[in-house]
Amino acid sequence: MKIAIPRERMPGETRVAATPDIVKKYVGLGFEVIVETGAGETSAMTDAEYQAAGASIGGNEQETLGQADVVLKVQRPLLNGDANELALLKPGTVLVAQLAALTHRDEVEAYAKAGVTAFALELMPRISRAQSMDILSSQNNLAGYKAVIDGAAEYGSALPMMMTAAGTVPPAKVFIMGVGVAGLQAIATAKRLGAVVTANDVRPATKEQVESLGGKFIMVDETAMKSAETAGGYAKEMSDEYKKKAAEVVAEHVKKQDIVITTALIPGKPAPKLISEEMVKSMKPGSVIIDLAAETGGNCALTEPGKVVVKHGVRIVGHLNVPGRLPKDASALFARNVLNFLTPHVDKESKSLKFNWEDETVRDTVVCRDGQVVSPLLQGEAK
Repeated sequence: MKIAIPRERMPGETRVAATPDIVKKYVGLGFEVIVETGAGETSAMTDAEYQAAGASIGGNEQETLGQADVVLKVQRPLLNGDANELALLKPGTVLVAQLAALTHRDEVEAYAKAGVTAFALELMPRISRAQSMDILSSQNNLAGYKAVIDGAAEYGSALPMMMTAAGTVPPAKVFIMGVGVAGLQAIATAKRLGAVVTANDVRPATKEQVESLGGKFIMVDETAMKSAETAGGYAKEMSDEYKKKAAEVVAEHVKKQDIVITTALIPGKPAPKLISEEMVKSMKPGSVIIDLAAETGGNCALTEPGKVVVKHGVRIVGHLNVPGRLPKDASALFARNVLNFLTPHVDKESKSLKFNWEDETVRDTVVCRDGQVVSPLLQGEAK
């Protein structure tokens, strides 16, 4: 069985779906691995390293994908004209990637029509057994760290308190909005750098998590928060009444902050707007907003995706693909997630993949199979 690792074509993508170490694991399981030349360059991984791990090197994308039984990618395939990656896949190919299936449903339909069996790893269930397969957690962890580093770089003062003969530099005030994986890592990183850290979230369980990392939790409405979490562990979209109250509490708090990091996402929907233009106007000149939700519209009303802009004296950072700003580590974690997902389904005798379609990690992530869209989240809605 042949596994292909192509070079990522999505603009701005620096990661790769398998590292040389992980390729060696696949070869050890009995797979033949072909890596497109230059696939790991932007992640500081050379063709020579992949060859040493047991992979062959494909001269171009067509050579790499043409005979593949399994294709591992970071981002979904491009479907545009001459750059149509899907057209290079033979019917029956297994595609494993972050497909953004809930927001690109028409593309899932295209995979089905092409006869591809596609797994959207962003739909991995949040169960204990699947933690090592969870690409959102591994990538968001790095994004939370990088958000603080980016914030410190954009902020014109120091983060920790500094007591010098010339006077005392006060610590920076950092506010984290949204306490998922990214938010928790941001809190930990900002604390390590010496900032005074506060955070908020709609889920009640996060209060204890924030405090355990040395941050202060900003409470909005404890009663409403009790029903604010989905069975899968994600934040629910809140009522208009809660949003109004949260906006009032946050508005008062934001005006005192030096760095605000927003991390709020709702799967399959545009990012909720947490910071209005009025809030930005109220912030101190030189303050910084790092918007980790820029790719889905941004949590700040003035975020410009892919840009760093100054509005009303505040620097608003809307970097895209933040994990890709740490490509070597992000690739290593992503590749391990994919290996952990596939390994339980390797048939040792035939040295091939035989998926257990009743397995929760398979059932929840497969979006199309046998020419049909099979995900309950997408059935009847793909175009």
